[in-house]
Amino acid sequence: MFSSSASVGHQLAALLTPVVEATGLDLEDVAVIKQAGRSEVRVLVDKDGGVNLDDVAQVTLEISAALDLPAAEVVLGATPYVLEVSSPGVDRPLVEPRQWRRAAGRLVRVGLTGGGEVTGRIVDADASGVRLAVVAAKPGAPAAVRAFGFDELAPGRVQVEFNRPALDVHNEESG
Repeated sequence: MFSSSASVGHQLAALLTPVVEATGLDLEDVAVIKQAGRSEVRVLVDKDGGVNLDDVAQVTLEISAALDLPAAEVVLGATPYVLEVSSPGVDRPLVEPRQWRRAAGRLVRVGLTGGGEVTGRIVDADASGVRLAVVAAKPGAPAAVRAFGFDELAPGRVQVEFNRPALDVHNEESG
C-alpha cells in the first residue's frame, strides 16, 4: 500500500469494499496520504477484462457518496479530501489469485519461496496456483509449462513487452 496512514487505508477499505463490489468491480487497494491540511484518498479498482472509463466514472461517484457519509468522516476526519480512482498499473505486484488470472498470457518474473526466481508466461491460474510457460535458458528452445502453488511464489511482476512472441510450449510435470 502506498500510504503514510495504513490504518486509515484499512478502515476505508473495509467501508468501501461493498460499495465497489456493488458496481461489479474488485477493490484492489486504498491508500490515504495526509498532507497540507487535507487527505488524498487513492483507490485502485479492477475487474476481469479490465476497467474502462465508464467503470471508473461510475465507481468514483459511488465512492465519493460513501466518503461523504458520517461513517467515513469518523475514519477520515473533518478535513477536506481529494479522491483519485484508477486501475492498477502494469508495475503492480501479482499477489491475489484473481490478479494472476487476469494477467494470463503476460510474461512475469517471480521469486520462489524456496530460493531463486523464474521468468515465464502465465498459461493460466486458479485458486490454488499458476501454470507458467517457463522461459528456456537456450534461445529458440520451447518453454516448459510448470505448475506452481501460490505458497511457492513471492509476488509476481509483469514484464513489459513491446513485441510479444508466439508461445511455443511443451508440458512438463513438475511443481
